[in-house]
Amino acid sequence: MNYDEVEILFVEDSVDDAILTIRALTKSGFINKLLHVKDGAEALDFIFCKGLYALRKSKEYPKLILLDLKMPKVTGMEVLEKIKSDPDLKSIPVVILTSSKEDPDIKKCYALGANSYIVKPVASDNFFSAIKEIGMYWMILSEPQH
Repeated sequence: MNYDEVEILFVEDSVDDAILTIRALTKSGFINKLLHVKDGAEALDFIFCKGLYALRKSKEYPKLILLDLKMPKVTGMEVLEKIKSDPDLKSIPVVILTSSKEDPDIKKCYALGANSYIVKPVASDNFFSAIKEIGMYWMILSEPQH
């Protein structure tokens, strides 16, 4: 995969949740250029062109970041904070996709600049619908900032 063409960066440590999300995006027709990373540290390496992604061109950012909150190494909240505090990155839409319904998490994510906060539905059909709507909105309806 050419890492400079990634349209969606998907940050999720749960293999089961990742499989469900990718399957839903595939059915919606939106994953031709998706990169799944398994923790916040790898996400930051990708975004800032470090580690395994050191050869990636730094100005080629994803169009959308789907971000879980509860992850090892670096939490989703920390990734969100780094993205939204960087002038070159803050316009990238970040959708929090997590199982946390905790009000403090929701408030903090929006305060840090999250564009959307979606609690992972437990039922598979609801999950597929939510993912399909994310793809439709962010990839088709939402106009990018210039």
